[in-house]
Amino acid sequence: MVVPSFRGMLILASAAAAAGWLLLTRVQPFLAVDSPVGGEVLVVEGWIPDYAMREALHAFRSRPYKLILTTGGPLPQGMAYSSYGTHAQLAAASFREFGLSGDSVVAVPSPDVGRDRTYQEGISLREWMRSSGRSFASVDLVSFSAHARRSRLLYRMALGNGVAVGVYAPRDVGYDPSAWWKTSNGVRRVTDETIAYLYAKLWFRV
Repeated sequence: MVVPSFRGMLILASAAAAAGWLLLTRVQPFLAVDSPVGGEVLVVEGWIPDYAMREALHAFRSRPYKLILTTGGPLPQGMAYSSYGTHAQLAAASFREFGLSGDSVVAVPSPDVGRDRTYQEGISLREWMRSSGRSFASVDLVSFSAHARRSRLLYRMALGNGVAVGVYAPRDVGYDPSAWWKTSNGVRRVTDETIAYLYAKLWFRV
């Protein structure tokens, strides 16, 4: 059995510490990718908070998008605004309250599923495009913070190779993204999204 020297152990420890620090500082910006492609329409995940929706509205008004499409499944029964039915319909109503004209936003709800909800949102969007006779070569998706990379991946899988998918990642104001490990909100959200992204990237199959 070969035992590293004291100097070798120091080098190994330093390398491990450097790798750990790199992981801490780079995982959040990696997950919260912000890379729109200049799509024809803006697709907004309906569960994002209202301040993120306002950022989506600003993007819609400042770029030549044709339409906002809101996605999302059923709202939990008993919660505020559950009468709207789905996150997609609630988000569409929110955009109208923000001053967007009714013909500029369309709700594309998805069914209740026990898992892979984001992928199902993409499937519902694909089915809506087919049933409505609309075809888009590119879309930009508005997700939320560390959820963005996973959402882009799953929407790409759902929509297929014929549709380019970009993404916006409004910041989560619940924690400092440059020091996410210092708060319980940051640790919980970044850790959860890291695990979920790895699952979607390495094991999820359509």
